[in-house]
Amino acid sequence: MTLSRTQKRLLAVIALILIVLSLLNASWLAPAPVGKPKLIAHRGVYHLYDKRAAFGRDTCTARFINPPDHEVFENTVPSIQMAAGLGGDLVEVDVAPTKDGKMVLFHDWTVDCRTNGKGETRDLTLAELKALDIGYGYTADGGKTFPLRGKGIGQIPTVEEALAALPSRPMLFNFKSKDAGEADQLFAILKASGRNYEKLGDAFYGASGPVTRIRQLAPKNWAFDLKGEAQKCTKDYVAYGWTGIIPESCHNGVLVIPINYQWIMWGWPNRLIARMESVGAKVIVMGPYESGKSNEGLTDVHQLGNIAGTFNGYIWIEDIWGIGPALKK
Repeated sequence: MTLSRTQKRLLAVIALILIVLSLLNASWLAPAPVGKPKLIAHRGVYHLYDKRAAFGRDTCTARFINPPDHEVFENTVPSIQMAAGLGGDLVEVDVAPTKDGKMVLFHDWTVDCRTNGKGETRDLTLAELKALDIGYGYTADGGKTFPLRGKGIGQIPTVEEALAALPSRPMLFNFKSKDAGEADQLFAILKASGRNYEKLGDAFYGASGPVTRIRQLAPKNWAFDLKGEAQKCTKDYVAYGWTGIIPESCHNGVLVIPINYQWIMWGWPNRLIARMESVGAKVIVMGPYESGKSNEGLTDVHQLGNIAGTFNGYIWIEDIWGIGPALKK
């Protein structure tokens, strides 16, 4: 088959465009990133659970835990201290207000799942929450046994107790509601504690309401909407990052990369990192994305080997208990 002159010119133009785009997104042509990756210890040290079985916002995850190999509960003082000691650069916790104006660390909207109590966390007083056993509902065999009952009595801490337990390591506070007032409440606690939250690098995330408010109160600290802003930045970058144009949604934002989808991120790793740094954006690598499974961080130390060696952003760690010690060897 003989090509016409027009067809040859068209193919030459296409080839030239592909070469230009290839060079534009070439990681090896970008400067090597400076610094090392930082580990986000999600929920501190906690009991991992089957993300497929517990798929859904309101599923009782405590009923799907793996057979426990420790007695440390998420969002407790021992949990955050151990997570920091195991290598967590940023320890993630969940905050919730109480009926009597206090604020505690607790993940679920109600206490029904994990504890021997009933009702919404926000409808209970601090004293009522302190009286609960947070290990009551944990089971690894469909409810036949509850090996952690009696192990978590009185372990729901106030935010003040958590700050006192981790005075020199940054924390990532997760707002569990859309109420912007919870940002005011948390910020007041931070101020009253005398904590140098700016210097330490405390960070915040959640729904747009409290995130927007905490940005006003602590403009120098990192605050982001993981499900809204971060998802938009990631989708936009995949859609047209190949052009070299950085999406407006990524400016001062967050780009989230599932570990099994690094290959679709234009210029990964060095070029992408340089682009994000140029607009003040941060990059988080998560665990593998799988349909029908809740999103999660890394659960196996071997997954770290699949991340580019020059990556200097954040790595969301689900199992700091297992991964942390392996990194120290």
